[in-house]
Amino acid sequence: MPGASWIKPYGLDGPDARPDQPVVHLAWDDMQAYARWKGGRLPTEAEWEFAAAAGGTRSANQPGPEVANSWQGVFPVVNEGSDGFKGVAPVGCFAPNALGLYDMVGNVWEVTADFFRPSHDPATRVNPEGPSENAAYDPRNPVGPSRVVKGGSYLCAPNYCQRYRSQARQGRDPGLGASNVGFRLVYDSMVESGGR
Repeated sequence: MPGASWIKPYGLDGPDARPDQPVVHLAWDDMQAYARWKGGRLPTEAEWEFAAAAGGTRSANQPGPEVANSWQGVFPVVNEGSDGFKGVAPVGCFAPNALGLYDMVGNVWEVTADFFRPSHDPATRVNPEGPSENAAYDPRNPVGPSRVVKGGSYLCAPNYCQRYRSQARQGRDPGLGASNVGFRLVYDSMVESGGR
């Protein structure tokens, strides 16, 4: 929609952003500025996967509509909305995972801090920093390095994509915002000596 932004996610003539929904339509620089302002950062791909899998085994299966906001019906023809939503859902309206985290594998895709390259080994968490900018390569983005996006969105349907799996990933142009792409913050805690 013309004029869509994080303030007006449905365009200039649409309603304002709702405070209970994920913030969307942001570019990488916007996400980084917000993270700095809040004293947090975007998670690495490995951190995001660990959190999405709740520290356990990653699932190869796509979750059902009772645990994640997705497209129900034949994409892109009919969205039945049987989970109660045909677009972005309010944050936290589905059950949290075992770590108490909401919407890790549904609602909007989430940008991570890592650069994207096509190869990915879902059996290892060895490289929490991801590739360097020079090693990043996304054949679908000739403009420059992409960032890794995780988690599936309300536009994912079982007949079209399998992005809800915690190990699913894709590259995203860091300058591009969209109605189904957001982010989350992580915070590094400092533990003082003596266990405090």
